Amino acid sequence: GSPITTEERRLREKKHLNDITAARLPPLHHSPAKLLSIEESIAIQIQQKEAYEEMQAKVAAQKLAERLNIKMLRFEPEGEASMQYREVRDED
Repeated sequence: GSPITTEERRLREKKHLNDITAARLPPLHHSPAKLLSIEESIAIQIQQKEAYEEMQAKVAAQKLAERLNIKMLRFEPEGEASMQYREVRDED
C-alpha cells in the first residue's frame, strides 16, 4: 500500500471513532499543564496547605460554637452600654 502521512492516519482514526461512538472529549477550558521548578512547586504546596489549615480552623470553630451554642455579638467598649455604670452622681 501507499504510505500515508501521520495527519491522514490521525484523521482516519478520528473518523473511525466518530463512526463507532458518540462519546466526545470535553473541550479544554484550562491551559495545558506546564512544568514548574521545585521551588515554585513547594511554594504552591505551602500556600495551599496554609489555606487548607485556615479553612479547617474556621470550620472547627464554627462547629464548636454551634455545639456550645455560643453567639458572637459585637463588642463596643466605647458605646453607650459601657458608659452607663460610669456615670458619677453627686449625692449632695
